[in-house]
Amino acid sequence: MSAEREVWREALGVVLATSAYGISFGALAVASGLDVWQTCVLSLLMFTGGSQFAFVGVFAAGGMAALPSAIASAALLGIRNVAYGMRMSPIIGGTSRHRVAAAHFTIDESTAVAISQDDPRLRRVGFWVTGIGIFVGWNITTLIGALVGDVLGDPRAWGLDAAAAAAFLALLWPRLKQRQAIAVGIAAAVVATALTPFLMPGLPVLVAALVAILVGWFNWLGSRQEVAEAAA
Repeated sequence: MSAEREVWREALGVVLATSAYGISFGALAVASGLDVWQTCVLSLLMFTGGSQFAFVGVFAAGGMAALPSAIASAALLGIRNVAYGMRMSPIIGGTSRHRVAAAHFTIDESTAVAISQDDPRLRRVGFWVTGIGIFVGWNITTLIGALVGDVLGDPRAWGLDAAAAAAFLALLWPRLKQRQAIAVGIAAAVVATALTPFLMPGLPVLVAALVAILVGWFNWLGSRQEVAEAAA
């Protein structure tokens, strides 16, 4: 029972940090030209923070003329959720209807909390608590941010743009115990950072993911023992 409480504590911590980030999205979306209802519908239906920010970022720069590019940028970032879904499908289990319902809650944070657990049951608890919790919290704070955006001013001045990234890094950090994992993290981060000024939103993340796959596939800086431990 104590292990399950620990998972709940971890999941709810991520829920609180990520939900606070929704205030930033709501305010920025309204500032980009969307109205309150459009902003809320975007969070209800798209529900993947990176894609939502990519959409409003491109839309703010070009208005309706940039709408196709905004949609393309959001779709590019959303592709990563397909990989998450493939990873989470055997963990979620259940019927096809069950897995379809889980698809909407398969995001960075719910996947990270789930795979950080060792027990299959705790993985499912971490996934559902994190996914549903963030969905509810994100949509509430999106509405708040959209309504008080003008009063709040620049959300980045409050540090809300770093809340979700900090929570995700806190989950990632304990897993960087092997040279292989460290090599993947460093290589992906360097590539994404270097390409961000030159490529449209979404592409640096995809290129970094490709680099991570190559590093992992060829086991650069990894030993046979590490591969055996990862497989276990």
